[in-house]
Amino acid sequence: MVYLVTIVGVHDLFGGCGGVDCLCEVDNASGAQCVVYLVQAVSLGGGGSGARVRFWHLFLFLLFIGPFNCFASYSRATELFYSLNEGLPAGVLIGSLAQDLRLHGVAAEGLPTRRGEPVLSFSLASQGLGGQYVSLDNRSGELHTSALQIDREALCLETGAGLSASLPVPSSEPCLLLLDVLVLPQEHFRLVKVKISIRDVNDNAPRFPVPNMRLWVPENAPVDTRLAIEHPALDPDLGTNAVQTYRLKDDYGVFTLDVEENESGERTPYLIVMGALDREDREEYVTLIIAEDGGTPPLLGSATLTIGISDINDNCPQFSDSQLNVTVYGNSSAGTHVATIHAVDMDLGSNAQISYSYSQKVPQPSRDLFHLDESTGAIKLSSKIDGDAPRLHRLTILANGPGCIPAVTTVLVSIIKVMLRPPEVVPRFIANEVEGVVYLKELEPVNTPIAFFTIKDPDEKYKVDCFLDGNGPFKLSPYKPYNNEYLLETTRPLDYEVQQLYEISVVAWNSEGFHVNKIIKVQVLDDNDNSPVFPQQLIELSIEENNAPNAFLTKLHATDADSGERGKVSYFLGPDAPSYFSLDKTTGVLTVSTQLDREEKEKYRYTVKAIDSGLPPRESLATVTITVLDKNDNSPRFINKDFSFFVPENFPGFGEIGVISVTDADSGQNGWVALSVVNGSDIFVIDTGKGVLRAKVSLDREQQSSYVLWVEAVDGGDPALSSTAKITILLLDINDNPPLVLFPQSNTSYLLVLPSTLPGSPITEVYAVDKDTGMNAVIAYSIIGRRGPRPESFRIDPKTGNITLEESLMQNDYGLYRLLVKVSDHGYPEPLHSTIMVNLFVNDTVSNESYIESLLRKEPDINIEEKEPQISIEPTHKKIESPSCVPTLVALSIISLGSITLVTGMGIYICLRKGKKHHRADENLEVQIPLNGRIDLHMLEKKPMEISNI
Repeated sequence: MVYLVTIVGVHDLFGGCGGVDCLCEVDNASGAQCVVYLVQAVSLGGGGSGARVRFWHLFLFLLFIGPFNCFASYSRATELFYSLNEGLPAGVLIGSLAQDLRLHGVAAEGLPTRRGEPVLSFSLASQGLGGQYVSLDNRSGELHTSALQIDREALCLETGAGLSASLPVPSSEPCLLLLDVLVLPQEHFRLVKVKISIRDVNDNAPRFPVPNMRLWVPENAPVDTRLAIEHPALDPDLGTNAVQTYRLKDDYGVFTLDVEENESGERTPYLIVMGALDREDREEYVTLIIAEDGGTPPLLGSATLTIGISDINDNCPQFSDSQLNVTVYGNSSAGTHVATIHAVDMDLGSNAQISYSYSQKVPQPSRDLFHLDESTGAIKLSSKIDGDAPRLHRLTILANGPGCIPAVTTVLVSIIKVMLRPPEVVPRFIANEVEGVVYLKELEPVNTPIAFFTIKDPDEKYKVDCFLDGNGPFKLSPYKPYNNEYLLETTRPLDYEVQQLYEISVVAWNSEGFHVNKIIKVQVLDDNDNSPVFPQQLIELSIEENNAPNAFLTKLHATDADSGERGKVSYFLGPDAPSYFSLDKTTGVLTVSTQLDREEKEKYRYTVKAIDSGLPPRESLATVTITVLDKNDNSPRFINKDFSFFVPENFPGFGEIGVISVTDADSGQNGWVALSVVNGSDIFVIDTGKGVLRAKVSLDREQQSSYVLWVEAVDGGDPALSSTAKITILLLDINDNPPLVLFPQSNTSYLLVLPSTLPGSPITEVYAVDKDTGMNAVIAYSIIGRRGPRPESFRIDPKTGNITLEESLMQNDYGLYRLLVKVSDHGYPEPLHSTIMVNLFVNDTVSNESYIESLLRKEPDINIEEKEPQISIEPTHKKIESPSCVPTLVALSIISLGSITLVTGMGIYICLRKGKKHHRADENLEVQIPLNGRIDLHMLEKKPMEISNI
């Protein structure tokens, strides 16, 4: 009997294991977790009581191991759990549904299934949010991460309704991706619910909600005072990856931080006072508060923390002097200023408010005579001094502050009895005057009026004189026609930059010796009368080329003698400055935003302006010159990559073959170039200074027709830069080789000619070669001397050298014929030639060879003919159609002997290349026979030879 056990309630135990199918988690290397346990309770045997007992024992055993294993059966609904880290790249294996479900019939990696097993397929039920982050192999059932990386914080926030986690969230609640996977075909249909738990990694740094925080601490705060920081740092990560600690970058020795964690796990930093504070010593402390998480490595976040020290009333008013002595004339009028007292309180705001009052010790008559201003501490006469009033008054004055014991000072007022009243000086100001100070703008014109002064004698019986005491550009003169009026005016323009404040006295002196001084202060007001001034009108700078972007050049500085905003200078580039130069308006820092190239431009010259902030503004100009210093950033450059020179052979040693032109854009030592021949230095040398290429020896075209050299140019920089160029030297042929007769081989050889030879039949040939080229190698044959019974019976082809019989031979034509053949080339300016003796013996047989040889040894008596052969040079290969270069070569050969120039050489070179291109198939038309080897005449074809027009 078989018992199928279904475990109920496991879902709640394992967060989603329902029915009989479940997946438990074990770590693997990829960060995903998956192991499946499928348990089937089977009991074999009969249905007796023993079987039932064994079944219940097994059931109880399975219940016991339930917390450690999940059970699975082949039901239609299955739940799988996986776990992986966030931020994994695409292609990471999460799990294999086929293996984890222990399904058969899956064709993995293209392998066929076992016979009779169905082929299963896997597909996502819907392409929801989870489908964006995973990819499912329909055949193997393998689940991989997709190209879209999983961000646990963003995912849980975006899918708050469908996920069990949000930001922030306790670490006990996972962040899940939910997938529904369908297993087909229909007869094996199964719905698999896949839950993927996203594990947090430390990919977020702590961040404070605000970049700047301010915290107030009373200056009397005791040590160990704790103040909570209202804006703790936030970290979307969980657990140890969240914020763990806080610290101060600079605690100033009086602060520290502590962290408190509440029941919900939130950590709040507290500022703790570790030392005494005094606002009067320091009003605030600025530092950085740093939050650090517990990841590996830890991530940091910071914000600026300003700790302000709030004031308390811990200071009281204080007088600088305990006693003040003043004198007052007995005839002083009411309102006359006697003295001003001043106390200081180091506190702020309402804690520093001071009020002044008389002490109770001050008698009432003194209180009535002298008025004390409670706010300013000014003491003035309340009324005219009575003649019976006391001559000495002791005024005890209190300075009162909130919550303080009053500070005390004493003012001793001595009244000077005056028998006669002194003169009176009454000013009437024309210029702007505030509390006895006259304000004048600088550059006011000469004779600018300041004030009228009226001089009075209270007794009206004494003469009063008035004059000005003090230094300055002022004068006091009577204002006619009035006798007691005086005018104060300027004598020259005032200059704020020379002197800002003048103090002068208007003195009234009567005839009895009594006098009065009226002090006048003149404050000069600044005007924008000075332009900014550069220390130098020409600012010379230098910078190396290839500088870094935004390189610093200099800091401009201009001074303005004016004050305030009028003296504030701003800097600007002139309109002629290139756009890649920038000048900071405030600091005057001059920079260049791009790399400078000395080879492109070596010097820059433009203007800069310094403008003040006056109204209207004033400006001054300076000229900036920038010299770009050279760096060795340019290799030597040849004018051409390939140089070709045409030189006639037998050119004398150390003659000038050509000039190799090379340049270097750098300057100085960096632009100095040395030339050297890399190969062929044993034959060719080069003049480093002039670049002249020379050959040490005379060159023979027949030995070598061309040379290919490589020339290296190295500059003088450190490190040095170099480049190479290819030099091709082509030797032009000179007619320095006469034709060489290869056949007949000697003047004593002979040939038997039968009398029966028919006219027109070829008898023999003369074959010669010329080692020169072109027209210098074109050969013509001619008979210049004949001897024999009928010597005109034979003729020679001027082009091929073939000798043929012209007429039938008769009985009387038998005998020895000797033909002197001239072989001549077409060289210029003078053709060269060779001669050969062709001996023909006309007879039926050779019966006596010794006799013939004796005749050949005798010097023949032959008359030399002066007629030169006429030959037309044409190619005989009619199949090759190409423009003939013979006329060009003839002309070039003539010109090369007179004046070898680059144009002539290039023309020959082009022609040679052209001929080579069209005649590649027949490039061996000219027969080349080595001079030092044995010649097998039988191997030579007996055919007419044609002259190639190379």
